[in-house]
Amino acid sequence: MPRSSITTKGQTTIPKEIRDHLGLKPGDRIEFSIGPEGGVQLEAATVDLRSLKGSLSAFVSRPITLQEMKDAIRKRAVG
Repeated sequence: MPRSSITTKGQTTIPKEIRDHLGLKPGDRIEFSIGPEGGVQLEAATVDLRSLKGSLSAFVSRPITLQEMKDAIRKRAVG
């Protein structure tokens, strides 16, 4: 079972085995949650942008042009 100690500042190092299992890399974020029986769970909170590919396609009925994007940004900035 991987172990780690806590420094006087409340910091710890996540053991390599756990980092590898969660796919964590430097700069990634993690979330902690406390279960109903008091157990603590650690989860990777960083999302790989590639996993979001196509997730907005349901909101776009047609491809938009670069000019349409620029116009929308300009309109939002002014309004």
